[in-house]
This record gives sequence, C-alpha cells and structure tokens, in this order.
Amino acid sequence: MHQQPIGFGDQSFHVAVYIANIPNMPQYSEISTLQAMIDGQIDAINKACGNGWRKVFNVYAKVLFALPSEYYQFARSAPTWQHYRDTQLLQKNSHTALLFSPPVLTNNNTLHIIAGRTYAKTLINQGLLTAQLDWLDDEFAIDKTNNVIVCPYFDYRQLSNIKIARLSELVARIQFINLP
Repeated sequence: MHQQPIGFGDQSFHVAVYIANIPNMPQYSEISTLQAMIDGQIDAINKACGNGWRKVFNVYAKVLFALPSEYYQFARSAPTWQHYRDTQLLQKNSHTALLFSPPVLTNNNTLHIIAGRTYAKTLINQGLLTAQLDWLDDEFAIDKTNNVIVCPYFDYRQLSNIKIARLSELVARIQFINLP
C-alpha cells in the first residue's frame, strides 16, 4: 500500500525532509495530507510555536541554497535563502516538502533527508524505513540507492553551516551516482 505523504509542501516535491514533530497548533493536530503553504504561513507558525520551528524553516532554506547547483536550482530562484524561505519554501511549485509521515522510497528523483539520527532509528525500529543506511559517523548516514540521507536535526547547533556543507557534499555523491 502506497502511503500518502503528510505535511507541508508541493505535491510534486523533489526534496523531502522528514521530521518527527508537527507544529503544536490546533489546525495541524489532525493533518492527514500534504498541504502547500501560502505566503505568511511560516511566519505564523514561527510566532505561534517559537524559536524551534523558526530554526527548522531557516535551516531548511539554508540547506536548499547549499545543494549542488548543477542538480538543484533553489539558489537561483531567489536572491537570498531568507527571501526563498519567505516566498517559496514549501509552497506550490517549490518542489519541496516537510513531511511528518515516513519516507516512501519509490521515486528515484526524490532526495529524502531525515532530520535526526534518533528519528531515523525510530523509523527503522518500527519497520517504517527500509533504507539500507551506511552510517558514516554518529550524525550522518546515506543510502545512495534510495537517495536517503540522515543528518542532524534542523537546528543551528546540530546542523551548523559546516555540517550543511557536508550534507551538500553527500547530496552531490547521490546525484552523481544517479545521473543517466
């Protein structure tokens, strides 16, 4: 059975970030579909839910801007990562998603980023992730066949700029393997 993705973003996503928690707001407590965000929605979540969610959205935009430009156009579509976050991230036609549901590894054109080692191990232990992860160290794992990368949680301290650069290098490794 093919599970429908649950979270925020574009139905035709090419980059999916998987996260264990959902914004603690009444309108999202029963979310059961993938919903494209609209202008101002990220800011509303940040105001209602605090700094933790601000970090998630900021780091997501920074990650997209750091991805290899020969494979991804995010850095070309806005002057700064902040502008991208505010005007395109997780919106219709953004090709991005922030998912609260487990990865469905059927599309080879999708990059799957699991935010957090603990979350990845939980998904594996529950039988919800079938990737064959190669743990590179305590924080990063990769499955080149399924385009899956596990990285630190989307927080400035855990996924610093140096670690974002490492994540980008791992994405380049996957993309190089999967080019026609």
